[in-house]
Amino acid sequence: MKIITSCSARPLSGKVFVPGDKSISHRALLVSALSAGETCISGLLESDDVMVTIRAIQALGSPVCRENNGVWRVFGSGLGALKEPRDILDMGNSGTAARLLFGILATHSITATLTGDNSLRARPMERIMSPLRKFGANFLGAERGSLPLTIVGAASSVPIEYKLPIASAQVKSAILLAALNTPGKTVVIEPIPSRDHTERLLRHFGVEIDVEEISSGGRYISVVGERELKGNDIRVPADISSAAFLIVAALLVPGSTLHLPQVGFNPLRIGLVETLRDMGAKILEYDSADINGEPVMDISLEATPLVGVEVPIERASSMIDEYPILAVAAACASGTTVMRGISELRLKESDRISAMTRGLRVCGVKVREAQDSLTVYGTGESPRGGATIDAENDHRVAMAFLVLGMVSQEPITVTGAETIKTSFPKFVDEMNALGADLRI
Repeated sequence: MKIITSCSARPLSGKVFVPGDKSISHRALLVSALSAGETCISGLLESDDVMVTIRAIQALGSPVCRENNGVWRVFGSGLGALKEPRDILDMGNSGTAARLLFGILATHSITATLTGDNSLRARPMERIMSPLRKFGANFLGAERGSLPLTIVGAASSVPIEYKLPIASAQVKSAILLAALNTPGKTVVIEPIPSRDHTERLLRHFGVEIDVEEISSGGRYISVVGERELKGNDIRVPADISSAAFLIVAALLVPGSTLHLPQVGFNPLRIGLVETLRDMGAKILEYDSADINGEPVMDISLEATPLVGVEVPIERASSMIDEYPILAVAAACASGTTVMRGISELRLKESDRISAMTRGLRVCGVKVREAQDSLTVYGTGESPRGGATIDAENDHRVAMAFLVLGMVSQEPITVTGAETIKTSFPKFVDEMNALGADLRI
């Protein structure tokens, strides 16, 4: 077990190249494996979560290698050409890898068993299984709808139309990936737009995909299947979800100024930035660019006093991974911050609502939780801190409390911090280089 203690930080200053976007890294590898020919991926996140995806596509017959310059090469054999794995596929802690891979396997006539660590085996899979059964796939395994599960792919899949009961980029993406090896047009209707990395990436690979806005505010997404994908080079932008910890740390530690180049600024992923600006944050963006269909920005920021806000409920899907670090910002702000419509947080690597509630309370912060909301009562003063926090197998909980320790009156110790390497392997080194005092 890795234990890290976070003490008061000096002003954070410098330029940080945030690691590659985890969501895009998974998708880039999976789509490359389905493409005919070679794909070169630069900026790939080299974390535990992404490594399980690499091992999975290798087990399915797609060779993958890393060049000395950090570029990853994937040699795809095309749609319908995956090989049946010889062994169980261990997806580690990655729910994204497991759910998206189920989507691909659902319409290939092979049988595969997926498992994961204790945290992943506790996470629900029925939301993925339900639409994939409509393609013709079958699932064998735990009655409660969790890993380990064996999927028997459809020998002859059929296109579907599926309305998502809740906004979920993972469920949407699994359906779209299943549609690629299915004849005809498959349609996904989402009530609230969720991150659209899969749609952008499929378009980059030449897939015929249409996205229409509907009157209710959602989207109607259609894909025509059984069209060959051709290998196409990809550059993965910096991950806005990882950048979030640097952004909030710089806003909270007095005297800080940071510059973050080439951060992914997908409009369906920047809810935290919008919320922090509502709280008074000084966040500047410039040098916009487009990388394989994804908008990117350079970001600069400086320490700013924050005020509590009520976060618009419709913003939840665009910042669902950032609520733990937002709760830390709220704990240091003046006034009350209310976060509603966040019940999805209870189904992540941990129950993040409860994990943040417990942790903030022992650090001296007044907090109130409900089934789908979290309210933090900030005083504008540094929280007491002086606590030991169990990360609960959750990288975002671990990093959130390490950031809080940088500004709390007494150090905060996080146990189980090894989970940070699932998304931000060099978090401690990067933070310490900027002026933090994180001690392993």
